[in-house]
Amino acid sequence: MTSKTRIFIEKAGAGTLDMIALCAEAGLPTPEFRQDGGQFVQTLRRVAEQVTQPESLDARVLGMLKRQSLSKIEISRRLGQKEISGRLNQVIRQLLAEHLVEYTITDKPTSRLQKYRLTPKGQAWLDGLHRTDKGQAG
Repeated sequence: MTSKTRIFIEKAGAGTLDMIALCAEAGLPTPEFRQDGGQFVQTLRRVAEQVTQPESLDARVLGMLKRQSLSKIEISRRLGQKEISGRLNQVIRQLLAEHLVEYTITDKPTSRLQKYRLTPKGQAWLDGLHRTDKGQAG
């Protein structure tokens, strides 16, 4: 702390030293003190919170298929939807095209009994996603 800062603090009040100590205890940056145009200015900085993104629909569908094969309507209901949405149809088509999921009845893609299962590539994708999540959390 510079002597100029100490003079500002003495003029501002004794609670300022407590704020410095409390910030240090909380792991926050040291407050900044300065005089600007005859005004005493104190700047307290906080640590930015890590914003997490909601899980993508692709990841949610793959996560469901990790446990068992499911039909579109089963996936839709587990997502809390009453019907199969256009977005879910689009995601399933995309997952099929990327070979992350596959049909359980390969010779009848439009069968009413059709279900989807995770491929080894889909499992590897999920494993990579979870490794990334754990790396960010630590």
